[in-house]
Amino acid sequence: MEFDSRKVAPGGLFVAVPGERVDGHDFAARAVADGAAGVLAAREVDAPAVIVPPVPAEATGLMALAGDTDGSGAAVLAALARLARYVVDRLPRLTVVGVTGSSGKTSTKDLIAQLLEPMGPTVAPPGSFNNELGHPWTALRADEDTRHLVLELSARGVGHIAKLCEVAPPRIGAVLNVGHAHLGEFGSQEAVARAKGELVESLPADGVAVLNADDPLVAAMASRTRARVVLVGESPGAHVRAEDIVLDEQARPSFTLVAPQGSAQVSLPLHGEHHVGNALSAAAIALELGATLEQVADRLSGVRRVSARRMEVAETADGVTVVNDAYNANPESMRAALKTLASMTRGRPGRAWAVLGVMGELGESGAQAHDEIGRLAVRLNIDRLVVVGDQAAGMHHGASLEGSWGEESVLVPDVDAAVALLRAELRPGDVVLAKASKVAALWRVAEALIEAPDGGAR
Repeated sequence: MEFDSRKVAPGGLFVAVPGERVDGHDFAARAVADGAAGVLAAREVDAPAVIVPPVPAEATGLMALAGDTDGSGAAVLAALARLARYVVDRLPRLTVVGVTGSSGKTSTKDLIAQLLEPMGPTVAPPGSFNNELGHPWTALRADEDTRHLVLELSARGVGHIAKLCEVAPPRIGAVLNVGHAHLGEFGSQEAVARAKGELVESLPADGVAVLNADDPLVAAMASRTRARVVLVGESPGAHVRAEDIVLDEQARPSFTLVAPQGSAQVSLPLHGEHHVGNALSAAAIALELGATLEQVADRLSGVRRVSARRMEVAETADGVTVVNDAYNANPESMRAALKTLASMTRGRPGRAWAVLGVMGELGESGAQAHDEIGRLAVRLNIDRLVVVGDQAAGMHHGASLEGSWGEESVLVPDVDAAVALLRAELRPGDVVLAKASKVAALWRVAEALIEAPDGGAR
């Protein structure tokens, strides 16, 4: 099953949905000519098709597609969700694992998949394909041999996660945190918590809810589920917890993994202490599904970063370390990234550069959130702050008002200006973090620094 007519395999199903620039219905005939067996569509097309009548998105409980002006996309996605549910219900040996939270979902999903793959064939979505398109697309990749289906659940409103859970009902669900992501759409953290908690409400009585004991809004979800609760975190009361956390010179954490089965040492090859919480959720799930504590510790110590632009660290030929964490940003993930940058430069001769852009979808809290991030950069002793774009100017103003900075903070208009500044001023040993919401495209800064001016690699 594919949404992109260019990727349909022979005998596959082409799903026609409207996009912002093109409408899949216009490519139905081409998809069938290229080998698709048929089309799922909302109107007549020049190809064998199953036609579902358009319906308003609100009637399905789905998030509307940007290009869905007549309800055709909502209808097709609702039909696709029913098809995915039909398939999942006929795979009795399949365990569905769901992950949600304001930040860390994709990294945790990747960790879970890597821990479970040695225990049996595992299917997980690429990157952050976590909505009404990605959920059924991923579920339909499970077959009779698949043992684990790991799904990432995103929401932009109350009720969205509940709908996703109907597509592929999870037996194990993990809630990582409740932060400020999409606060402009939810209105409050309490509303975010209501939405994220829909995952544990969907779990069966014989299921398992993995909850972050260090986040009060998440820990409180224990009262909202029939499932058995496993708490993870650094809190002494957590069932699966981390003790004695130490960061190396690249901010990679080592810790003692403590569980009812005993304890084991873990050295995560990922950058940032915030990955410890992600690893604990993944560890708890693997232990529940039969892995030994030693297997979990060994596999965590050998994991790799899978999804791009998430704490992606590279070094240029000039001796500059570039940290590309520009896939997305909210206040919590921004704080974690800045703390990681500070750890990577502590006690080293090089300077810490934070190249930051707008954190989107924060609503009325946006101005204060940007101001606080700028001030945090000062308190963490970040040497240089480069704020990109007027939408993020609050970071520059906050930093300038905190402490006694002079030229340490600068506001530039766009990515090109940021790259020009960095190329002129970086020196060997410096560490550069690029982070912002996806709309700012600050990954271009990181990639420009890694790429030599002549187009080759530095």
